[in-house]
Parts: sequence; C-alpha cells; structure tokens
Amino acid sequence: MSEHDAVKIGIVSISDRASAGVYEDKGLPALQDWLSRALLNPIRFEPRLIADDQATISQTLVALVDAGCSLVLTTGGTGPALRDVTPEATLAVADKEMPGFGEQMRQISLKFVPTAILSRQVAVIRGSSLIINLPGQPKAIAETLEGLKDTEGNQLINGIFAAVPYCIDLIGGPYLETDNSVCKAFRPKSAIRAPKA
Repeated sequence: MSEHDAVKIGIVSISDRASAGVYEDKGLPALQDWLSRALLNPIRFEPRLIADDQATISQTLVALVDAGCSLVLTTGGTGPALRDVTPEATLAVADKEMPGFGEQMRQISLKFVPTAILSRQVAVIRGSSLIINLPGQPKAIAETLEGLKDTEGNQLINGIFAAVPYCIDLIGGPYLETDNSVCKAFRPKSAIRAPKA
C-alpha cells in the first residue's frame, strides 16, 4: 500500500481532427506524462479523446466527475475560433468558477507569445472535483502547469499546478503530493500533512 493517497484524474483532449483520426492526438500523452512526473500519488487516468462539440464536452466532464475524478484536465478548444467551445461547455457544468487559474495561465503564456490574450481557458469546481482547461500545445501545457524557471531551476513564475493540491484539499479530495523538482505545491503550514510513519 502506497504512503500517498490514490487519485483518479480525468484527462480530456478536445479536437475534431484528432478524434476523427486525421492526425495523432498529442494532448493526452502530454498530460499523462507531466502528471506522472509531477505527482507522487498513485494515479488512475481516465483518458477521453472527443470532438469540439459543446454538449459532448459537457457530458464528458460530468461523467468524469461522477466517476470519482478529483481533477479533470482538458486540452484544446479554448481559442476564439467558431469551433472552440471548451470554456462554454466547462462553465455550463460548474458549481463555482475559479478565475485565478485562467488569469495565471495567460500571464505565463504571454511570456512566450503575444497571442496568449486570445486564449479563454477557465477553471471550475463541480461537486468535489476541480476542472481546468489547459492550452492545446504540449509545450504550453507543461509551461502553464509548471511555471517558469531560470537556468539554475529557480522558480521565476509559479505554474498553476502549485495551487491545485491545496484547492483539492479544500473541496474534500485526496491529499496530492508533488515532486518538488517538477512542481512544488504550496499549502499553508496548517494544511501540511505529516508524513505517514
């Protein structure tokens, strides 16, 4: 038995062309790779590859929350194009919106590209699950989750994942523990759990 809480994480790649087999999906492998490196917890992934359809996206998010996923990460469909409806589908199933996540993702992405202001990622809470829309590109996924570090590995700007474990604590989910070399989770001292004997 692991000393860390087990966690079920939904990962959703939203793309008309990848879901139709026109090209290979890069979103799910990128999410799974980063989370596997960042978390010390045993993870059970629930992967979904779906089209840019608002009703399908909403139904998928609800199903993953109902299946016990404490965290659901989506990639794709957050731009201004006509078929980009991920934020609308996410907000439609929300109990609470968490605007700080989207604000921080855009701040990080703006360090790399001026078009980051066109991204519309949102994060919400549904029940006791946190749902976050991430950018579509694998490189941008890692940058927004991890933040920016200098050449010595010192954190310049926190990635959004630093706040995810404490958010999940607050909504009644498992205690997520991170590999500090990838991403250091922040919790107030009162919320830090002593290591299991």
